[in-house]
Amino acid sequence: MAVGISSSARVSPPLNLIRRKVVRRFGLAVALLGAIGALLWWGGDRIFGQSANPQARQGSRSPPVAVGVADVVRGEFPVLLTGLGNVTPKETSVVKSQISGQLVEINFTEGQFVKAGDVLAHVDPRPYRLALSQAEGQLLRDRAQLDNAQRDLVRYETLEKRLKNAVSGQQIDTQKALVAQNKGVVAIDQAQVDQARLNLDYCSVKSLIDGRVGLRVVDVGNYVQANDPNGVVVVTRLKPITVIFTLPEDKLQGVLKKFRSGATLEVSAYDHERSGLIAKGKLIALDNQIDSSTGTVRLRAEFPNDDEALYPNQFVNAELHVDTMKDAVLAPAAAIQRGASGAYVYAVKPDDTVTVRPVRLGPVGDERVVVENGLESGERVVIEGADKLREGAKVVLPAAERGDHSGGARGSDKRGEKS
Repeated sequence: MAVGISSSARVSPPLNLIRRKVVRRFGLAVALLGAIGALLWWGGDRIFGQSANPQARQGSRSPPVAVGVADVVRGEFPVLLTGLGNVTPKETSVVKSQISGQLVEINFTEGQFVKAGDVLAHVDPRPYRLALSQAEGQLLRDRAQLDNAQRDLVRYETLEKRLKNAVSGQQIDTQKALVAQNKGVVAIDQAQVDQARLNLDYCSVKSLIDGRVGLRVVDVGNYVQANDPNGVVVVTRLKPITVIFTLPEDKLQGVLKKFRSGATLEVSAYDHERSGLIAKGKLIALDNQIDSSTGTVRLRAEFPNDDEALYPNQFVNAELHVDTMKDAVLAPAAAIQRGASGAYVYAVKPDDTVTVRPVRLGPVGDERVVVENGLESGERVVIEGADKLREGAKVVLPAAERGDHSGGARGSDKRGEKS
């Protein structure tokens, strides 16, 4: 019976034993790794002397960050709206000849200031004098015929009254018609005389507005016509002058509210690079519709322009002073940071650490911003070096501001009071 045992039955006991040993060793290894992981998770701070929070560990290892700070202050803040504008003359007149003829005289100097009614040029008047003489002669002739017809009518009517049936009624009616006809002819002649006199007056080309003349378009000796689009010269009124500028439609309601209340809204004109103030004026009109293609509305401001600093077709930056906010919380615009959740600042705490402070912003201008919520007057905010900071980071302040808020407050107050 022993001889009949198979080879597989003889090998099975050693394989089972090997399997049990392998499973037992694998279980011990897993248990050991789990114990090590639990130890690291529970006592990592004690083992490595660091916080379990990676950001906290990094912060504890990071040295203090040198930053620039400024104080948050309270003060007045002008609400300003800016837009690109174009200087537009209040009046522009293309001085044209209203008759055709040869230009025989120019009576202005380029760039000269002229008044309404000043004669700027002359067209040869001789053809128009002759036309006037002809019209006056024709008027005299037709008046004589009218006078004769009227006398004949008086004779017929007198004779008819004295002698019955001496003159027929038809003859009297015919004479009355002749008188009326001659009156019409005389009226036409009179109109022709007036037209000839007007044409003769048009030989003197006059300015219709006060202003400054530009460069002359034609010279003496040229033939000018009434339908010439270029005319003789252009006269532009420079004092006062206007600026047409645009604002976004979402700013319109605030401007309308102040403008319709009768308030005078000041407008400042700056050069194209906003490096210098050119002139100050006031808002006088708003357009009656919004440009749907750009989402903007046009406004017109008027400037005295006594020094003629504003020039027609000049591009300027218009700054509209809509309102002045009183006792507003003001922070430097450089302190404002942007994140996924909105605007925030790094506020410096008394222990020279920073904290992230979400803020709600109001109007912005002049390197300052109105903070509607999130900051109070007297707090300090980081304006330089914020890119190296995180919540709770230690900071190093400039010597002038270390432990003393007065230096920063003085600098910030000056910015806050600027209008």
